[in-house]
Formats: sequence, C-alpha cells, structure tokens
Amino acid sequence: MITVRQMQRLWDARQYGRLLDDLIALRIEALAVKELADRPCAAAAAIALIRLEELNQPHVSLCPMLIRAIISQQEADGGWGDVAVTALCLRALSLWQGHGVAVERGLKYLANLQQPTGLWPKIPIRRMAADPLVSAFVLLQLGDNVLFRETVDFDAAVAWFQNHVMQAESTAQTLWSHARPRSGQTEFQLSQPRN
Repeated sequence: MITVRQMQRLWDARQYGRLLDDLIALRIEALAVKELADRPCAAAAAIALIRLEELNQPHVSLCPMLIRAIISQQEADGGWGDVAVTALCLRALSLWQGHGVAVERGLKYLANLQQPTGLWPKIPIRRMAADPLVSAFVLLQLGDNVLFRETVDFDAAVAWFQNHVMQAESTAQTLWSHARPRSGQTEFQLSQPRN
C-alpha cells in the first residue's frame, strides 16, 4: 500500500496517473480503471482523499489540496468529465460530512444523465444505451449516500441490477456484488411506496 508521504510526493510531482494506479491497484475500483484514466488528476485526488479517510488521516496537509483540486476541475455542467469520475469525486467530497454547491451540482449532473431504466451512460454525450459497468461503479461509490439516493432514481437503478445483473458483463457483476451500503445492511433495499 502507498503511504501518505508517497501520495504527497506523487501529487507534488503532478504524477497523477501513477498516483491513481498506485492507489487503485489493490482496490475493487481497479475494475473500472479505464473509466477513470481520462481524468487522472480528478480521479487520483478523489481516490487519495478516500484512502486518507480510510486511514483516518483528515489532518494531513494533502487533504485540502486534494479537495481544492477536485472542486477546481468540476465542469460547468456539474460533472467531472464523465459519470464514473463524477461518482468518485462526489464520494470523496462527501467524506467527513462534506456537502455544498459542488456536491449538489454533481448530484444533479448524475440525476440528469440517469436513463429511465435506472442506469447511467458511460459518457455524458451518449444519452443512448446505458452501461451497466459504469452504473455499478456509481452505486459502489454512492449507494450509501443519502443525498444521492434522494436526488437520483435510486430504486430504478437497484431494480435494474436485481433483475438484469446476469445479463451484464462479469466486471459489472463483480462491481455490483461489492456495491453494498456501509450501514450494516448486506444489500440495497428498494424504498417502500409512499402513501
């Protein structure tokens, strides 16, 4: 595993691709590394923040730099270039009860791109066939985020996987199998109908 000092050194040297590769190598997110490679700075900053949170290191001087880098790369549409990187950045910005305009804009971006089936397209300009791998990645990153669940059609996304997961490629199936809420539940539950 990469140390905080190594993260800082690679970040300072602007070796974002290498930082991303080193951070993601032994994680489930490595299954979607191709989805993140087009935006290495934002993706590396996000996964570094996630790793620092896992190490209980919010006090290191690298954290504010990573947060600023993520926010500065947010595009006018609210996303970070594509759906997978957006989900990763939103997860990172939501750590430590993070919230704000950048998070709200990112969630709206995801909600606007979600297909009626519940899935997300791989890239924003392709509003046609959705990509189960990207959608499983989104649920892996944000499925336990209450604001995410309230902003998107969460039930439609979960229902799609519950009904079609065996039709998805094996990588999407693996990501879906790891996309579980962190609150102790073993799987996502659909919302109860409101009266």
